[in-house]
Amino acid sequence: MSAVLDRFLDYIQLDTTSREESETYPSSPNQLEFGRRLVQELQGLGLNQVRQDEHGYVTAIIPATREGGPVLGLLTHMDTSSAVSGEQIQARLVEYMGGSILLNETKQIVMRSEDFPFLADCIGKTLVVTDGTTLLGADDKAGVAEVVTLAERLMAPDAPPHGEVRIAFTPDEEISGGTRYFDIPGFGADFAYTVDGGPIGELEYETFNAATATIEISGRSIHPGAAKGKMVNAAAVACELQSILPPEEQPVFTEGHQGFYHLLSVHGEVEHCTMKIALREHDGEKFQAQKDRLNGIAQTLNGRWGEGTVSMTIRDQYYNMRPVIEKHMEVVDQAVSAFRACGIEPHIQPVRGGTDGARLSLAGLPCPNLSTGGYNFHSRFECIPVESMECMVDVLTKLVCSFGEEGVSHV
Repeated sequence: MSAVLDRFLDYIQLDTTSREESETYPSSPNQLEFGRRLVQELQGLGLNQVRQDEHGYVTAIIPATREGGPVLGLLTHMDTSSAVSGEQIQARLVEYMGGSILLNETKQIVMRSEDFPFLADCIGKTLVVTDGTTLLGADDKAGVAEVVTLAERLMAPDAPPHGEVRIAFTPDEEISGGTRYFDIPGFGADFAYTVDGGPIGELEYETFNAATATIEISGRSIHPGAAKGKMVNAAAVACELQSILPPEEQPVFTEGHQGFYHLLSVHGEVEHCTMKIALREHDGEKFQAQKDRLNGIAQTLNGRWGEGTVSMTIRDQYYNMRPVIEKHMEVVDQAVSAFRACGIEPHIQPVRGGTDGARLSLAGLPCPNLSTGGYNFHSRFECIPVESMECMVDVLTKLVCSFGEEGVSHV
């Protein structure tokens, strides 16, 4: 097996699911354990200043082998999504020659080619797939494996000349906590890239503006036989609220720059119900309009069912990084050149989500997002071609070595 595949298959054996309900940081103990293992591995490769801080961040320096040029940063995250179980992942390799893939014969779980048209682009490649009962963890352990393999390559005696590279592995990215305690000045990079994207060639410097609305609905339970004019059914009010939102503005009906409302959860009964709704928009004015619409719906429902029936808190999570990156487009241009040097035509598109790079960019560290090579993140049907991981190591090598060669200035 290749070095990057070997690492990836090893890393996904440790369940590092982040837990939004946790009051600790990181939100799950195995993230700290994964970080400790990475520290040992990076020390074994000979990197400088390898450490894991009190918050679980792992950082290290790949020393320069030539003078001049900016200091480049690479970041990936150690946690995986809680959308699907990340425990006891049973990965296997499939030499894909087309058609549907039987992931689990016992449970008859099939990855149907008609459901996932991208499989046509994977014909002739070796896919890493799940057994259909867990996610795979390519988001973002593929990115971790690619960056560590890059470090191994650059620390070799015959490595191509390159400038200094700072690498970091962050916890809790999946629950919007990846940069909460990240020390940007201490990291010491002039600019950076997250390696946290999807199919090979993705290059992203535009993210959603994101918020989560937590809605508490207070009801009044009365025997149904005597309920007329008295009962307030909190669960029914929750359904009413969801029905007022535009049905075409759900994730399943949107793409590209289109925003959405995403019902994350509903828990409750007649007396009380709690809803969580994710708001996502690339455009700032449309993002504010989403918040105004939800607040307006709450007012309408309170008018119908009584003041105080619906209360809402909207918490902003992150903002679009595009305005920052547009001032430093050389970091995008260099990534485009690196992809093309490896025979990959880059696909620049908006992130339909967020990355650690969005928060870092807005905090002063320009940080576009690069592909890992994976597909179907946060899913039982997650997969990644081995060839894409290997290619990403080559892309990262070209990227690192190109800075300084062409006189790219500090950003």
